[in-house]
Amino acid sequence: MMSALEIPYLSLLHCSLFSLLFSQPRPAFTGFEKNRQYEIKNILGQKIYKAKEKSDCCTRNCCGSLRSFDMTIKDNMDREVIRLIRPFRCVSCCCPCCLQEMEVQAPPGTTIGYIKQDWHPFLPTFSIQGANKETLMRLEGPYFACNCCEDLNFEVSSEDLYGGPPIGRISRQWSGLLKEAFSDTDNFGIQFPLDLDVKMKAVLMGACFLDFMFFEKVGEANQRSNVFS
Repeated sequence: MMSALEIPYLSLLHCSLFSLLFSQPRPAFTGFEKNRQYEIKNILGQKIYKAKEKSDCCTRNCCGSLRSFDMTIKDNMDREVIRLIRPFRCVSCCCPCCLQEMEVQAPPGTTIGYIKQDWHPFLPTFSIQGANKETLMRLEGPYFACNCCEDLNFEVSSEDLYGGPPIGRISRQWSGLLKEAFSDTDNFGIQFPLDLDVKMKAVLMGACFLDFMFFEKVGEANQRSNVFS
């Protein structure tokens, strides 16, 4: 059995490009959401992992970007190396007892960490936790999930330096006016220290999918989430 410390490639990775490619877009006439698939690439554009969402039709189409799901992440040999488990939760600052969270398993069945949203009246903030739910890092994003003409960053800081200099970053990358207007594809980039524990690299990878809720287009109006929605 593959151990958490043997996640292929991840231990050598210090900068990863997430290319979130929605390979199953909504049908033009029904508007039904399907399970989404993603590619995870390195900084050279080489695919290193692929991810696939597993959720039911009712949840996807009724709960939108707040839906619960299981996400399987496989390497290029089609081995499942990471599993993300996200229960249904709120995102509004009016519901501080039921905010977003995600469990990260590597290998599947072995919990290595959690991402939990912290209450804040204006900002999306998260705790990056270890297997025993001890907070190891913090993640803080902007109020408005809008990155017109520039990248939009979620800064990673160490637990004892909350709000201090970032040690890493998750970025929603600006892909150009035409692609932003007419495509349902988002690109995310992750940066973290080379010597960061491989388990925490996997947890930050999971955090990218949780951050995604602030950018996912919901319904025909293409609405996006913030801490008040």
